Amino acid sequence: MSLVSIIVPYYKKKFYIEDAINSAINQTFRDIEIIIIFDDPEGDDLSFIKKISQKDERIKLIVNNRNKGAGNSRNIGILKSSGTYIAFLDADDFWSNDKIETQLDFMYENKSNFSHTSYKILKNDSKVKIRKARDFNQISDLLKSCDIGLSTVMLKKELINNECQFPNMVTKEDFVLWLKLLKSGTPINGIDKVLSVWRETDGSLSSSINQKIKDGFIVYYKHMNFSLFKSLFYLMCLIFNYIKKSK
Repeated sequence: MSLVSIIVPYYKKKFYIEDAINSAINQTFRDIEIIIIFDDPEGDDLSFIKKISQKDERIKLIVNNRNKGAGNSRNIGILKSSGTYIAFLDADDFWSNDKIETQLDFMYENKSNFSHTSYKILKNDSKVKIRKARDFNQISDLLKSCDIGLSTVMLKKELINNECQFPNMVTKEDFVLWLKLLKSGTPINGIDKVLSVWRETDGSLSSSINQKIKDGFIVYYKHMNFSLFKSLFYLMCLIFNYIKKSK
């Protein structure tokens, strides 16, 4: 079996990070490395994160010299990783214990380079929703709605390069990367098993509607090189589907 590198950017998630790291440590698949990228150099959580990083010898800690954002932090983690496969885990999410094993078995069996799974949304530790994973074979399948949970994704490291990596954005940086990979001809395989839990916290960047709208436009206009009209059309589709999913 191949080494799996788990990339965990950290920025002000002190109340959740330990659950995330424990869910990675306790995976039934043991051949992993966990790379925490500390992206809060002006905060006071570093000693806490260092303590967590000592829980397991498979954990590596990278400390950014300045705040670089989640996308750039993931790029740094990928660059420093040794795995054949990359899995992403945000600091406020957590996994089922068999997540890596189940996903890796699927990818071997189906000769898949990129997979994602169904996941549970936990809002304020009470309200629960399920998002089902499905296949995406071409860019048009994903353009109108970002239906891939970041913390469910596992992909071959070889897919990431200077032209195809996370852009420097506040939100939607993962959406851009998935679209670029689809555009390059990489199919995305869905595993309809709930193997991850995404916490939707009130103070998280992902819950900022205005920022999502702004970044949604940037996805289409800047990164997909769509015209102004086409970008606005797809932005409206994105907003509509976001509202629909939120009900």
